[in-house]
Amino acid sequence: MLDRQIPDVVLKTRVRDESIGGDNPFRWEDLNVHDAFAGKRVVIFSLPGAFTPTCSNEQCPAFERLYDDFRAAGADEVYCIAVNDAFVMYQWGRHLGLSKVKLLPDGSGHFTRRMGMLIDKDHLGFGLRSWRYAMVVDDNHITAWFEEPGINDTGSDDDPYGETAPEKVLEALQKGAV
Repeated sequence: MLDRQIPDVVLKTRVRDESIGGDNPFRWEDLNVHDAFAGKRVVIFSLPGAFTPTCSNEQCPAFERLYDDFRAAGADEVYCIAVNDAFVMYQWGRHLGLSKVKLLPDGSGHFTRRMGMLIDKDHLGFGLRSWRYAMVVDDNHITAWFEEPGINDTGSDDDPYGETAPEKVLEALQKGAV
């Protein structure tokens, strides 16, 4: 995966726009991933889904807690991407109280599929989801890669978490290994 470009896809996002007024002052906005990350060093982590136990209780809150350390180590931003729609990602971010990590909806799984990380979790009723991975991306090129073992064991209930922990990603950034 190293030195590979991230997929050039457009994600369907919702952004707050006070000019709309009313109870739901949001509008749709296309986010071209290549344009958004051009010239930047970003940390991106992906997980099976919003509101799931490990994602909600451990991984996403840990990246939020270490956000300032990522910035100090040279990351411009930290993003979480999941195969969920913009509405779910927004509500999940509110539920977790996120203020620093930015959530990206990959509702159709186009980014995840092109990363080679789309797996079938239908045996759990999830449908297609992302395998858990993290990466450092520098000007759209992957410079560090972290992936949980067992991606080819898609029929398993296992949801390993360890290799993609934010501490491992942060350590690589701090050591200049990326």
